[in-house]
Amino acid sequence: MTLQAKLDAFKADFEAGKPPYNVPPSVIATMRRATAELIASGAAAEARKAGDKAPAFTLNDPDGNPVSSSALLANGPLVVSFSRGAWCPYCNMELQALQEALPAFQALGANLVAISPQTAVNSRKSVRQNALDFPILSDTHNDVAAAFGLRFALPDYLVELYQSLKNDLPAFNGDPSWTLPMPARYVIGQDGTILYAEVNPDYTRRPEPEDMLPALRRAVALSA
Repeated sequence: MTLQAKLDAFKADFEAGKPPYNVPPSVIATMRRATAELIASGAAAEARKAGDKAPAFTLNDPDGNPVSSSALLANGPLVVSFSRGAWCPYCNMELQALQEALPAFQALGANLVAISPQTAVNSRKSVRQNALDFPILSDTHNDVAAAFGLRFALPDYLVELYQSLKNDLPAFNGDPSWTLPMPARYVIGQDGTILYAEVNPDYTRRPEPEDMLPALRRAVALSA
C-alpha cells in the first residue's frame, strides 16, 4: 500500500468518527476550514522551490548533538522532511515510510533528516516509537522552517480547538508561538541547490518517498 493510500484510509476512519477516534463533526469541520484557508492563502507558493538555494542550518539532534546541513552535504545529497510533530498521525506514517525508503536513499549516497519544532524529548519518543534510523532535528521556534518559507501561525479558532483537545503545542514544542511548518520534502544537491521540492498546505497529503529517487540520481550525476 502506498503512503498516500495509508493516509487516506486513516483520514476516512478519523473523519467518520470511528472508534477509537470518536471525533465530532464540528471538530472535523474546523480542521477542514483551517486547511482550506491555508491553501487559499497561497503560502505554499512562497516556499523554497526546486532550483532555489537551500538555507543552511545547524540544529540539534534528539541527544543534543549539533547537525549541520553543510557537513551532511559534504558527504552526498540530502533529503529533508519537515514534520509537524509526534502528535500528528500523518507525520508518523510519513516518517515510517521514509524509514522504509532509507536504504534506497543511502544506496545513492544520501543522508536523511527530519526537522520538527518539537522538543528533544518528544523527538526521542518519535524516533523510538517509529523505529527510525535517521534523526529528527529540533527546529526551535520553527526558524529553519521559516527560512524555507514553511512556517505559519495557527488561526485563533484552531488554537482554541487544539486547547480543547489537550493538544498543547507550546508545551510540546517548548515555544509559546503556536506556529507549525507546512509539511514539506526536499532533495538538496551537494552544491546546496534544491533539486526536488514538495510543499503541501494540506497536511493529509504527502508525496511518496520514491518520488525523490530521480532527483537523488540526478544529484549523484551532478557530483560525479
